[in-house]
Amino acid sequence: MNQVLRPDPESVTDVFDPARPPVLTVEPGERFVVEALDARGFLERPAHPGAAAPRRFPVSRGHCLAGPVAVRGAGPGDVLAVTLHSVRTSGWGWTSAGFPSPLNSRLGATTPVELLWDIDDEAGTATNQLGFTVDTAPFLGVVGTTPAAPGEHPTTPPRTGHGGNVDCRSLVAGSTLYLPVHVPGALLCLGDGHAAQGDGEVCGTAVECGTTSELTVAVVDAPALPSVHAVTPTERITFGFDADLNTATDTALGDLVTWVAAEHGLDRSTALALLSTCADLRVTQVANETWGVHAALRHDALRRV
Repeated sequence: MNQVLRPDPESVTDVFDPARPPVLTVEPGERFVVEALDARGFLERPAHPGAAAPRRFPVSRGHCLAGPVAVRGAGPGDVLAVTLHSVRTSGWGWTSAGFPSPLNSRLGATTPVELLWDIDDEAGTATNQLGFTVDTAPFLGVVGTTPAAPGEHPTTPPRTGHGGNVDCRSLVAGSTLYLPVHVPGALLCLGDGHAAQGDGEVCGTAVECGTTSELTVAVVDAPALPSVHAVTPTERITFGFDADLNTATDTALGDLVTWVAAEHGLDRSTALALLSTCADLRVTQVANETWGVHAALRHDALRRV
């Protein structure tokens, strides 16, 4: 029987904190289940778009996350491989736009809007109160290891060495996300389910929803990279996060160059020349205080004959 982490009051957090004790401990390679509330921590569906509803944290400082989860034997310097075997939604979700932000102001999108969605996992669709339907591909927006620095760390910005609020829509079921470890046990926190999102998460929210995920966490002896990276069912991905878009791009692309050069025994210029023909640079998200960029290479993109 798999261990199940449920969103009880003592099993959730809205910060990363190395002093917070783990609420679940798993063995490397053990499969377990995480039930997570949506980012706001709603305990029930709002009666209508924008309506108040009970929340796990009446005053929230960040995303409502499950955890922390300790991985037995994981320690600073290790890399975790977090494999998502399945992600199912709570059957409903919300999208909020028009809240104060520099981007919304520049776009002239400052009127508050709330969309409430019905999600059909079997059909792979979500439909809102305006009658619009989008295709779904559920994933977890936040999967991160805890920083070693003392104190409470906000969940909003993604972090180069920890992951966290990565918001990469490619990390669907079947994906493995690799995360550096900074504290004993890694203290993994995760949640912020998204039923559907475009690259960029341009209004700052997706189809936000609760999730039930089945996953395995392993300690990797020789990862392809020591930094945050991923392998999805269709491609490999590297990430960059920074307040400067150029720096985020350099990090994501530089790591992909390193990966391909090492795998094929190439110099960096040759690896970059090859990647220019088949790799994609995507803006992961734009609204979390930090630019996110990911570089993606399809598994079948480079072939030697």
